[in-house]
Amino acid sequence: MDAKVIKKQKIKYRIRKKISGSGTKPRLAVFRSNSDIYAQLIDDQAGHTLASSSSRDKDIQAQKTTKTALSKLVGSAIARKATDLGIQECTFDRGGNLYHGRVKALAEGAREGGLKF
Repeated sequence: MDAKVIKKQKIKYRIRKKISGSGTKPRLAVFRSNSDIYAQLIDDQAGHTLASSSSRDKDIQAQKTTKTALSKLVGSAIARKATDLGIQECTFDRGGNLYHGRVKALAEGAREGGLKF
């Protein structure tokens, strides 16, 4: 494996050691690929995904804009789904990525949508 991949995996494990989600306060997990970004609300105690959203969703993908702007739309979409489920709080899991750029835009979009973390 590449040294960069191993370093990111170690950071991811370090974060996951401290953060876990429950039914009332799920974990907002973010996965960022080169082209897309994905967000999931996860209940770690039950092992279930409560809601998910990504930049590949049809309504988000239809808007031709920058990847950062799409990330913000994904954040607001996951916040909308969370409020529909009656969830106001969550813990943020950046998935080993730096809190910068697209990950930060997703978090800001979720906060603007009404999620607290």
